Amino acid sequence: MLRLTWVQPEDLLGHELRQAALDGRDASAIASRWRAAGGRDAPGRAGASSQQASPYLRLLADELLDELAALPNPSAAEEPTELDAIRARCPEWPAPRPAAPPAAYAERLEAAWLGRAAGCLLGKPVEKLPLTGIRRLARAAGNWPPTSYFTARGVPDELLAAYPWNRRSAATSLAENIDGMPEDDDLNFPLLALLLLRRHGRAFTTADVARVWLDELPAGRVFTAERVAYRNLLAGLEPPATASHRNPFREWIGALIRADVHGWTHPGDPAGAAEQAHRDAALTHTASGVHAAMFAAAVIADAATGTHDVHACLRTGLTVVPPGSRLAGAVRHAVRLAEAHDDFDTVVDELHATHSPAHHWVHAVPNTALTAAALTHADGDFAGSVCRAVSGGWDTDSNGATAGSVAGLLAGSPAALPGQWTAPLKNRLATSVGDFDGIGFDTLAHLTHTEATRSCPGPS
Repeated sequence: MLRLTWVQPEDLLGHELRQAALDGRDASAIASRWRAAGGRDAPGRAGASSQQASPYLRLLADELLDELAALPNPSAAEEPTELDAIRARCPEWPAPRPAAPPAAYAERLEAAWLGRAAGCLLGKPVEKLPLTGIRRLARAAGNWPPTSYFTARGVPDELLAAYPWNRRSAATSLAENIDGMPEDDDLNFPLLALLLLRRHGRAFTTADVARVWLDELPAGRVFTAERVAYRNLLAGLEPPATASHRNPFREWIGALIRADVHGWTHPGDPAGAAEQAHRDAALTHTASGVHAAMFAAAVIADAATGTHDVHACLRTGLTVVPPGSRLAGAVRHAVRLAEAHDDFDTVVDELHATHSPAHHWVHAVPNTALTAAALTHADGDFAGSVCRAVSGGWDTDSNGATAGSVAGLLAGSPAALPGQWTAPLKNRLATSVGDFDGIGFDTLAHLTHTEATRSCPGPS
């Protein structure tokens, strides 16, 4: 039986009920109807439940999804999705600062691409594992807190059986198996953003994002909000309806992992980076999902100049997020925890106690908070940042990738990154996007540099 993940109505309904609780929408009557009819909660970690629902339950799920969408949302005013409304809620919105990239910027971009890849690769084998499993596997291998890529060497068979590596990733991302950077959506999306800018320039629209996806992105390579939005496009919906129609994943992490190129191509201009990230995110996400992408883009744009430390960059990121939003509150809380505790495990335990009861492990709010905590606690150090981000669990490869991008920029050049992290990448990226398969990170840096210098004043 083919069970396509992230689109089955009976599973979407359970996720939408959880999102309703986060929004403050009263969905109790709808939840009671669903459970009385025999409906189940959404699967905790998998993309689809193991059993197919009856035709009646599937039709009921579609009907209830529409009823949930019609409920008043008390958080909408404080957490808008439209750019003008977001800007109006941000009293410290940064002034536009378009400028030519700094000297030797291609080297800094190569470090960012490498950092993103290494952080992603570190997190790949433990994605979807609970925090306890990650800690036990690493301790058994003598690698806790993590200081290198995960390995199965020395790990007892019974522990591997209890906490199996991510089945899609173990063959290419454990230390003993790495041979270049394997394909991952956390690298596919920056490639798509690069294609977007090459074809449409900085004035691209959200519809242009959709066109590039339909032209270049296999449907099987998208997940959660991106898969639902892809389905909505094929059903004839147009942005921004693609982000909201029967899409309970619209506040998950997918838009954030697409933000890097928007920051990389706006060094020193966090407002421009955030606005560009917004146009990309609007295809698939709303509210916290959009805010997370804008936050990441602004942080990266500030880090790209090489003139600010990580703490200043994180503060800049918050200037493009409504201060009363859940995302802003979660980031501020995470940074405070990281500043208050020497032991990062204590920070992680506090974050999980705060966020795990209410949030799915791929939701943007806890993952953005964890990434901010990791960068803060490591003081922007590359190895410390990626290892802390992955050691915190949740969406390990995505958090490692974002932390690696920021810390790579701050490091400034490939030579400044420890060889134990970059050498296994072999300057080779596997992907199903466009003609990029096998491309080197040095080439990607030069292509990104071209887009960063397009329409910029002054010398490049």
